Amino acid sequence: MYRQLKTMEIPAQVEWITRHLVGIETVNGTEGEAKIADTLKGILQSFPYFQENPHLVWEQAVPNDSVGRKNIFALVKGQCASNKTIIFHSHIDTVGIEDFGHLKSNALNPDVLEAFFKTYEIDKEVQADAQSGYWLFGRGSVDMKSGAAVHLANVLYFTEHLEGLSGNILLMFNPDEESQHKGVLSAISELKRLQDELGLAYVSAINDDFITPLYDGDPHRYIYTGAAGKVLPSFYIYGRESHVGDTLSSLDPNFIAAEITRRIHNNMDLAENIEGELTLPPTCLQQRDNKEFYTVQTATSSYLYFNYFLYESTPKEVLEKLTAIAKEACLDAQYHFYKQYQAFLSRTGLPGKELSWYVEVTNLADFMKELQDKGIPVFETARKVQQANTEMEARELCFRIVEELQNLDPEKKPRVIIFFAPPYLLHNYLNEGNERDASLLRSIEKVLTITEQETGEKFALKKFFPYLADGSFLSLHETNEELSALLHNLPEWESIYPVPVDCIRQLNIPSINIGVYGKDGHKWTERVYKPYTFHVLPELIRKATIEMLEQEEGVLLAV
Repeated sequence: MYRQLKTMEIPAQVEWITRHLVGIETVNGTEGEAKIADTLKGILQSFPYFQENPHLVWEQAVPNDSVGRKNIFALVKGQCASNKTIIFHSHIDTVGIEDFGHLKSNALNPDVLEAFFKTYEIDKEVQADAQSGYWLFGRGSVDMKSGAAVHLANVLYFTEHLEGLSGNILLMFNPDEESQHKGVLSAISELKRLQDELGLAYVSAINDDFITPLYDGDPHRYIYTGAAGKVLPSFYIYGRESHVGDTLSSLDPNFIAAEITRRIHNNMDLAENIEGELTLPPTCLQQRDNKEFYTVQTATSSYLYFNYFLYESTPKEVLEKLTAIAKEACLDAQYHFYKQYQAFLSRTGLPGKELSWYVEVTNLADFMKELQDKGIPVFETARKVQQANTEMEARELCFRIVEELQNLDPEKKPRVIIFFAPPYLLHNYLNEGNERDASLLRSIEKVLTITEQETGEKFALKKFFPYLADGSFLSLHETNEELSALLHNLPEWESIYPVPVDCIRQLNIPSINIGVYGKDGHKWTERVYKPYTFHVLPELIRKATIEMLEQEEGVLLAV
């Protein structure tokens, strides 16, 4: 590979590598993720620096992975002896290609797609972009094979310009960003090993996940000095079933689920209000009952979960807010059920039954304690369910555990049990009151100012990368108390979704996103903008790297 690259200028290198990587199908959860890891390792091993230092390129297997996914690492040591290290990282998986429809067979062929979109009059913006010649199409073009290509080209540059590197570059390619983040989660232990064994002091991590216009005509290139977090608050709703001929005596969990969804889904009052930042409200990702086939019995339980972004809020605060909302929803449902039942009795003249419409709202930790106080083996039950269903989808498994615990309740009373399901992504951001973080901010602002003057680009510096990214797992802001609200309410988290929180807290690596620029990530019209991504961005990242390392000159970072 080096033979093809060595005669090219950096923009040509980035485009060539991008096209090569786009041509490899790497849909999340498939063997393609392992294949591209091998390809990336092979590219690195072709560089003269790594041929002279073969031990500085290596792989780390993702534990117990059914398709053999792996993390790829490469270390470039600057000429001056220093432990200061900048991490370059990118994810190497993509979403699927089904959305390409009749173009599915060419989803990885930028030239065929460009030719098609040149005549695609249904979307004039896409057509104009294709006709301009400034955009490269294809699945993964912007999310984020071009990001991996930028980092590769820059690593090659630094291996040939060690004299300008006052520290080290650690390159890291991770799989599974589009799903469970198993790649970066397993890489945490490797980062800690390198810190302990080689004494690496991590100044910052630079991700180059894609950025995009936030509104029509948006001229900005956004740089993010942190990442939004995410929790998946989940509601197991146990009602009172009945025959449809006696439905007014039932306590329908689907109705309660609808009341909860109405109060939470896209509710901007639940979106954090942070000046200058793009913050999003919670979104319902699943709402269904437990019936697997048709019967004339009403459902006994319903499952409901939400995507809930975290910026500055904590899981503890989210749990408190949603508990209050669920209680309000249950009170309204209680009144509705009672009123309809009384109307039925009035209309029919039938005698009423003694029925309670009360629905208890609790969280999983409190519910488990309640059962435990009754002598019920809750932890043993949860563990048995997990061990018996290791292949089950993680969120479904969490609901199965909660359902089995509910089945152990001798009272069988209607209730809403609130818990968290995976994934959990940590939020992180630079704190201007911290001298290290303030120094990084100054470095970034200086480089952006210089690049604006040299290129005419218009940058906007933001606090939170508005989408989900692997950089979330590199530092931790919550206290143990704030985090306990999450971990105590995530069933069997140490086996279902083990997040190495202690290790992350010890590493505490600032996460910065200086991303490739494009449009329509996760859409069949996905495309990357070549003039910025291939020409401006590589040099911007190099300048930021050099500046951040020099700002830390002589400083041993505390861990």
